[in-house]
Amino acid sequence: MRTVEWRRPAGTLLRILGVAVAYYATGRLGLLLHVSVEGAVVTPLWLPTGIALASLLWFGPRIWPGLALGTYLAIERISEFDLVDLGIIAGNTLGPLCAYALLRRVGFRPELDRLRDGLALVFLGGLLPMLISATTGTWTLVFTGDLPIQSFWPVWSAWWAGDTMGVLLLTPLLLVLRRARLPRDPYRVAEAAALAVTVSGVTLAATRSSLSLLFLVFPLLIWAAVRFRLPGAAPCALLVSVLAITAATDRAGPFAGHTLLEIMVNLQALNGAAALTALLLAALVTEQDNIRLKIEEVCEDLAEVVARLAPPKE
Repeated sequence: MRTVEWRRPAGTLLRILGVAVAYYATGRLGLLLHVSVEGAVVTPLWLPTGIALASLLWFGPRIWPGLALGTYLAIERISEFDLVDLGIIAGNTLGPLCAYALLRRVGFRPELDRLRDGLALVFLGGLLPMLISATTGTWTLVFTGDLPIQSFWPVWSAWWAGDTMGVLLLTPLLLVLRRARLPRDPYRVAEAAALAVTVSGVTLAATRSSLSLLFLVFPLLIWAAVRFRLPGAAPCALLVSVLAITAATDRAGPFAGHTLLEIMVNLQALNGAAALTALLLAALVTEQDNIRLKIEEVCEDLAEVVARLAPPKE
């Protein structure tokens, strides 16, 4: 009995440390593609928010110290830590916790097999709760004197968009990875490989060409969602976003010759549209599949009942 009681807090501690390490590691990756908005370091895609929400959905709110520790380590990487930075830690912890509470409130299912689950993740997991982290973090920069008050809105909008994109692009991928299985059909494997190669090639061409060809990624996302559901659509959307961010930070292709504000608007519009297309369409198709299977089961059961009630043939 004592061994079981000891293992429980030990397991929780290991999960907390694991979440902190994952948060910090993805934060380091995000900072590789950072931009400076009004002197503040922000990222168009802050992957740790996706790690945070997925971890809460897996392990529950008890792992919140891992979010705080991961945020602290990420801040230390950017600049010297100050006590006032506790506001950023609080915001980055409360945002995902609020998202978790809202999703639990509406009966969110991590399988994302219903359209309502996709919509819940978009609005209650991303758009609304990430207002907390963006607002708290930006005001902290203002109060510390690191950001002039007139630059509040550009930094706030970039912060909010980056946190939201982390949820919309990484959380679905993490949730689906726990139950994803490689297709056994060799034709499906070949199609999946062709999809990955095509998405990579087309996105590279669209984000590096001087022509406005970004719309070419959407038929590929539809292909991924219809044929492979969320296990195919989620990684494709993340790949599109990463390649687009790389081109935007290099000011290449359609992002060349524009101001930073124009680049951020175009980039986040693309990322948001790609995430919504992949997530919502995959959820909708999965829901329709489940409905069809239930109808078929009901028809089979009804046929058995009719066969039993039918009078015997003479």
